[in-house]
Amino acid sequence: MKRTALITGATSGIGKATAYEFAKQGINLILCGRRAERLQTIKKELESLTKIYTLSFDVRDKTEIEKAINSLPNEFKTIDILINNAGNAHGLDPIQTGSLDDWDAMMDINVKGLLYVSKAIIPQMTERQAGHIINIGSSAGKEVYPKGNVYCASKHAVLAITEGMRIDLNPFGIKVGSVNPGLVETEFSQVRFKGDKIADTVYKGFKALQAQDIADIISFVISRPYHVNIADLLVFPTAQANSTTVKKS
Repeated sequence: MKRTALITGATSGIGKATAYEFAKQGINLILCGRRAERLQTIKKELESLTKIYTLSFDVRDKTEIEKAINSLPNEFKTIDILINNAGNAHGLDPIQTGSLDDWDAMMDINVKGLLYVSKAIIPQMTERQAGHIINIGSSAGKEVYPKGNVYCASKHAVLAITEGMRIDLNPFGIKVGSVNPGLVETEFSQVRFKGDKIADTVYKGFKALQAQDIADIISFVISRPYHVNIADLLVFPTAQANSTTVKKS
């Protein structure tokens, strides 16, 4: 029987790459994001491979999420795999000069958004006593680096939530895990630095991870037999040893 996966933040980066990877495997897809036009473009590119349904909403809006999930047609209502990928980083400032708006955006999307989407979907998984949830964290959830303060806090929260989910959902046989990348070359840095020239230098001088690398890992995680749950996976590019040590040419 075909599985159905819901992916948040599917319009770019890791979410988009994962959608393409899942489509190759014939997994039915519910693709979510704020940019409706991009969702439609991806749908057109993938609908020859599998069934695609798109939902355009902001993960910060719990009412909008609930409405969107409730609107799913019958053939997409049973969600087997949830990829909580939507996330963002804003600014790289010391705590004393950090922007409150940046802090709100990171906590609202990275933490509360993940919770809101999960809350809308988990009840159907517990009812069926089946499902697989993968939260996309970050190496920033494992260690704090200079000027990373609130972003690191949000990703530490993702790991804590993942561990709490795994404990609470254990009686229902639901798999829960996190995939935590280091430096991945996506539009992430453009968002973080708001188009500033520094965004163009983030991945210079070394080979960063690519979105496809993470999509391949996620694909491997969901392919494991039922008795195997990859609970917590940390992945760096070879040039990166930790959050502050990167070998550049």
